[in-house]
Amino acid sequence: MTVRERPFRPSRRAVLAGLGAVVLSPNMPVKAQTTRARRSLRLQEATLRLRPGQPETMVWRFTPEMDANNWVFRRGETLELDLTNATGSLINLNWYGQDNSAGAVPLLAQAGIAAGQTATRAVALQKAGTRFFEARIGSEGATRPLPCGAFVVRETTPPEVDRDELLLIEDWRLTPDGTAIAPGESGTDTSTVYTINGQLDWIIAARTNQRLRLRFVNGCQRAVIAFRIADHDVRVMAIDGVPTEPFPARDGRLILAPGTRVDVMFDATRPPASRSQILLHDGTAPRPIATLSYSADAPVRDTPLPPAPALPDSGLPARIPLQGAQRVELAIGVPAPEADWVAADRISTHLAPAFRVKRGRSVVLAISNRAATPVTFHIHGHHFRLLDRLDDGWKPFWLDTLLFDAGQTQRIAFLAEHPGSWLMEAMGIEWTAPRLLRWFAVE
Repeated sequence: MTVRERPFRPSRRAVLAGLGAVVLSPNMPVKAQTTRARRSLRLQEATLRLRPGQPETMVWRFTPEMDANNWVFRRGETLELDLTNATGSLINLNWYGQDNSAGAVPLLAQAGIAAGQTATRAVALQKAGTRFFEARIGSEGATRPLPCGAFVVRETTPPEVDRDELLLIEDWRLTPDGTAIAPGESGTDTSTVYTINGQLDWIIAARTNQRLRLRFVNGCQRAVIAFRIADHDVRVMAIDGVPTEPFPARDGRLILAPGTRVDVMFDATRPPASRSQILLHDGTAPRPIATLSYSADAPVRDTPLPPAPALPDSGLPARIPLQGAQRVELAIGVPAPEADWVAADRISTHLAPAFRVKRGRSVVLAISNRAATPVTFHIHGHHFRLLDRLDDGWKPFWLDTLLFDAGQTQRIAFLAEHPGSWLMEAMGIEWTAPRLLRWFAVE
């Protein structure tokens, strides 16, 4: 008898609502080291195959391609990135997951890279985790969509896995002639295409009873996306570059806002020569994005490994003192001229900060989305806890990015450990939605 699975077709609201259920925890800080890892990239025109059987599309890409094996670093190294900007406009690098890197904050502390120029950007990789960066902030008027990248900072003692694979998903809006348009342009009469590591599909090789670690990264411009790994017991190990106590992904499903990273582990328990699809869902119809392709060889071991323990602790505080915390209310999605949020070309420390806080004090932000559509919120320099409704506890994971449904209010808390001027970003999930900014100071 053939058993048919019920198709994975969550509503758009279900996709949005589920986001709060998946996030992870980090890795212990290390003593300063002098080891430097140098990499070079060039942001330039390139072609990408986005339409099977059709001519390739001209896009902006980082070259050479970011080979995953060359973009794995050790905790404690400093990444020195030499980046050449061969586009026609100024670009800024925006790093996700870099706590305590005030000098790398774009627009406030770090100047952009002018067209035709090369500059070096250095970031200290003090904690293990999955990292994300993009060249889109402050470049919303670009003629083509700008790219992003992801890389891995390994734990000092990595967990036992047979494969460790990074999966960077990007979205593309194509006109009927195959032109890729930039966010902010009208998406009328366009089709949406997703790539995984720059390809329309991705094959993940496996052998029966291997353990796999997959690092999903939502590199989409605006889209919230969901994944389902069918036929496997998937466990979430980390979110936004921070470890969490392992927990099962319900029915193998994961939901990610733009910039979110989720690490999962699972054992390849299907028979040799099996194939399982990884489906992507954006609130429309499920699309195959990757395939687990089992070798016909005998299992790599007789039985699966025992359940994986939690990843090494990141060194974030075990508790955030909420009594005596500095409490701030923020509204996002407020229409001009009442809005305090500004576009990238206006953000500056000459503007009044959203708040100032003394180093070492706890902060509780009550954030309300007053827009008619969902909005993502991202904070620089600090991971935060999502508080329970009565402020009597928090969800058991750390985040640096959070999705708000229309009309929703959430409370988050963090310990202001890192002095500096830090950005906060708010961005609607619609293709034409602007990215708006505020800043705060830890003194």
